[in-house]
Amino acid sequence: MNDFDEAPQMVRDFLSYMETIKGKSKNTVKEYYFDLRTFFRFMKLHKNLVRTDVDFDNIPIHDITVDFVKDITLSDLYEYMTYINRERDNKSRTRARKVASLKSFYHYLNIKAKLIDVNPARELDSPKIQKSLPKYLTLDESKQLLQSVTGKHKERDYAILTLFLNCGLRLSELVNININRISPNRDRLTVIGKGNKERTIYLNKACTKAINDYLEVRPVDGVKDKNALFLSERKQRISNKTVQHLVKKYLGMAGLDTEKYSTHKLRHTAATLMYKHGEVDIRALQEILGHEQLSTTEIYTHVDNQQLKNAVDRNPLAELEKE
Repeated sequence: MNDFDEAPQMVRDFLSYMETIKGKSKNTVKEYYFDLRTFFRFMKLHKNLVRTDVDFDNIPIHDITVDFVKDITLSDLYEYMTYINRERDNKSRTRARKVASLKSFYHYLNIKAKLIDVNPARELDSPKIQKSLPKYLTLDESKQLLQSVTGKHKERDYAILTLFLNCGLRLSELVNININRISPNRDRLTVIGKGNKERTIYLNKACTKAINDYLEVRPVDGVKDKNALFLSERKQRISNKTVQHLVKKYLGMAGLDTEKYSTHKLRHTAATLMYKHGEVDIRALQEILGHEQLSTTEIYTHVDNQQLKNAVDRNPLAELEKE
């Protein structure tokens, strides 16, 4: 793992374990690394092993030893949580993720690698995350967005937005769609989701037509990745950044808030529209979105005021009046 050369061996072993054995994505493994790097840099400051005026981002961690880790207590862990809250202004969701990183790392050292006998992170509490309703486009706003598509790459861009809004794809899943993983009649495709897990995405008429229209104009000559469905201007697989840029562009053209919405909010939109208008069962929605935990899917099943009113109106006693 060349990206992690400055990490001590036990951290590199942990990251390798999380990727190869636990099936975590490369991006998730990088997050583990960044979290642990911040943690060890703080601990060196906290234990007075570096000067207090040192640039925090330049504190090396390659010299962290198992004995150093063994000396870290639960009290030290809470000092770290106070630091990332007050000094780094990490929000509760970020702090919760960093707690999860520490718990996974210490569990690995204790149970798998058997390098430590005591796991102080076992008793480390995670900050409470305030639940908020996910932001999503309404049905009319979704239509508005699709109608805004124009320009040189309109077939490609329309297909991208259509897949986002109909299938609830993650950004990484969309850019990595391969032509050979689309069925011959183009009614389904296979994507690689989180943890390298494959899942089948069923395509409705709008998706099938959008893909067909795009494939008619998709470049063939000089293509660097012939299997990539969506291509960039340079005829190579389109990047995450390019997709994020085009989504923001069309949101602006549709008169929608580009700060409020993003590619991930289009995933929220697809899930919400399916649940609200398609009467999709929550477990079916879980499969469609590729969620490991049902609790993750539940954030998409929020109800709006109209749904609450409709529920009350449908009560069988709604029409009963006192004589």
